[in-house]
Amino acid sequence: MKGSITAVAAATIASLLSGCSQPESAAPSIRPVSTVELRYEGARDAHRYFATVASRTEVDQAFRVSGKIRERKVDIGHQVKAGDVLALLDDADYRLAEAAAGQRLQAAQARARQAESDWLRLQALKRDGSVSASHEEQAHSNLLTAQATAEADARQLELAQNQLQYTVLRAPINGVVTSLRLETGQVVAAGQPVIAIANEAEPEIVVDVPENHLHTFRQAQYRAALASAPDEQFTVELRELSAQAAAQTRTYRARLKPVSERKLPLGATATLIIERMSAGKPLAVVPAAALTQHQGQPALWAVNRDQIGSGTVELVNVAIHSYRSEEVLISGPDAGTLVVTAGVQKMSPGLRVALPEHERIIEDKYEVAQ
Repeated sequence: MKGSITAVAAATIASLLSGCSQPESAAPSIRPVSTVELRYEGARDAHRYFATVASRTEVDQAFRVSGKIRERKVDIGHQVKAGDVLALLDDADYRLAEAAAGQRLQAAQARARQAESDWLRLQALKRDGSVSASHEEQAHSNLLTAQATAEADARQLELAQNQLQYTVLRAPINGVVTSLRLETGQVVAAGQPVIAIANEAEPEIVVDVPENHLHTFRQAQYRAALASAPDEQFTVELRELSAQAAAQTRTYRARLKPVSERKLPLGATATLIIERMSAGKPLAVVPAAALTQHQGQPALWAVNRDQIGSGTVELVNVAIHSYRSEEVLISGPDAGTLVVTAGVQKMSPGLRVALPEHERIIEDKYEVAQ
């Protein structure tokens, strides 16, 4: 009886000890990740700039004489042809000036005719000795003065006629009215810009380039797209790049024209895209979210594939060459390296990760082929 009790007690103690033992550690979980394979061929350095559409030729029109606006013939957006009347000044004073100049010319011509008659008569009297040579010379001098006065008055009449014509403002080119700075009844000065006309047939893309982008900008290929049609890109070429920076913005104004004839709405918003092949070592494009740091240097988490569908991660340093909106141009790791593109802040050296489904399929085919 005593032996059976001892056996029961021993069994109870054993069961209690087994219940207090540590459970076996669970196998480490495999973290799924998104990856991208580094490819170095065809990497381009690209930048985007805010731009506007403007006309290559935009002329500010002004009256060549001062006066009061009598009538305005156009509004903003009107199509005009060369020679069309844009606005009229009150020409009453200029008509009076023309009439006065005409009357002064008539009087001067009459005096010139009288002076010529006097000189001819004195020439005849001089030959028979009736008058002295000095009298004849004085008459000839009076004739030359009268003729010069008549010529000057003729030029004054032409000037008055021109000023009368200048009270009518005409379009110098075919185009569209883009700006108006006059109203009926307004008094304007000579040379004061009142109307702007742009030539719609020669649209251009206008952009301001920062100084540190000038070298890249000159050697790039250019494409543009309107904000109203961002998917319809078209090729443009550089026509003009300012040699001097703007005083306020310290940027350089560039003007680019479409390679093929294209109608663009003046004043529209556009995006200019410049691209150039990366010089020297080829570059790869990775999402900006893939970047992290290692010992203060930019780095990526690279996946070492050790079996189908999974692998371990390690940090590899990279060199950054330029940034795009959501991408980075880098160099360093070998082509074909798989890098983690999301959740990089949760990675740690040696962590086992599960590759995306498309990577597993590729590896399965590779294993079958071997």
